[in-house]
Amino acid sequence: MKQLLFKTNETWTGAFLRWTLSIVFIPHGLQKTFGLFGGMGFTKTMDIFTHGLHLPSGVAFTVIMVEFLGSFLLLLGLGTRFWALSFIGLMAGIMLTAHIENGFFMNWFGTQKGEGCQFDILAIGIALALVFEGAGKLSMDGWLFTGNKIESQPKS
Repeated sequence: MKQLLFKTNETWTGAFLRWTLSIVFIPHGLQKTFGLFGGMGFTKTMDIFTHGLHLPSGVAFTVIMVEFLGSFLLLLGLGTRFWALSFIGLMAGIMLTAHIENGFFMNWFGTQKGEGCQFDILAIGIALALVFEGAGKLSMDGWLFTGNKIESQPKS
């Protein structure tokens, strides 16, 4: 089980992929939890998800935690495969319930009814690559699996 969760290829690919996904989603998580970056905060977000979108409270809470906690743990490279699978589920759910009806393209010019699924597909692709690649260099997963320090050590 430890190998399934924490084993990673010691490449920069995984590191750059998880940092990219994290940097994109950290602001989204902070919007939903603390109201930063123009967000509504936890209570109002839960209210909109449960009453406005009619999501079960467990699903609404999970969405918030994946975007908030998951993005920070991806940044550290802790539980990378678990969080990558969580992001795949999150983005697939968002795409299928809210974006696919608006087509492919994002609503850059405000001419569509809403956002298309372009961004969702990109995020799913990055997360899917992380499922196969693992966290990469400078990750807690690598440290937990190998017992080595997080930073690369010069070989003698």
